[in-house]
Amino acid sequence: MKLFRTLRQNYIKEGNIKKYLLYAVGEIFLVMIGISLAFQLDNWNERRVKRVSEVRFYENIKEQIADDKALILQQVDFNNYFLANSKYLNNIIEANDRSKLDSIGPLVRDLLQYSDFDKEANIYQTLINSGEVKLLQNHEIVNGIREIEEKYNYANRMENIHFVAMMNHVALTVNSLVKFSSGEIKNPDGMYDYQFQNLIISLMNIMTEKDKAYHEALNEIEIVTELINQELETNN
Repeated sequence: MKLFRTLRQNYIKEGNIKKYLLYAVGEIFLVMIGISLAFQLDNWNERRVKRVSEVRFYENIKEQIADDKALILQQVDFNNYFLANSKYLNNIIEANDRSKLDSIGPLVRDLLQYSDFDKEANIYQTLINSGEVKLLQNHEIVNGIREIEEKYNYANRMENIHFVAMMNHVALTVNSLVKFSSGEIKNPDGMYDYQFQNLIISLMNIMTEKDKAYHEALNEIEIVTELINQELETNN
């Protein structure tokens, strides 16, 4: 800066207007370049900060849906276990096989058990309400999160249907058939009644639909996880 000031003073003393004007233009040009570089540096730094925040959101989302996946897989196992029991009971009733009457009491009692993921879908809505969704530049991931939560809601609806069916229909029927403490069938005729079989078939249909809902949610989780992995690899 001292050099520039000396040059400017020399041009003024010499009365060299042409050189002074050229110098003045050059000085203005240098100032403009400096301001432009400062703005670019600020913009770069702002983009870097936003990118760091975006990556952190992706990592948090990936961790959360990984936990959800583990919970859903547990519910899939539970649901399949109870569904297999129901199918077994249905086959026995359909065949009117009384030879297994002493062993199926616990299975009848287990009709009151059911899988329950019961996950409140709030990732997408939280991002929207907080305004942080604007940080996420990968719209495929954002749309995928919304799809995941729709699948969670689907699974929750089926779980609610299962619960209502159990409370309104299964509980009273099972209570009249089996002694809970021992699993002993106390009403064999009711056990092989077509109405009880209809109830079991209804439960089987619900559990089959629940399995579909769980797997659709798992599929969406896999898609979003892969998209996030690609985004994180790009950042690295």
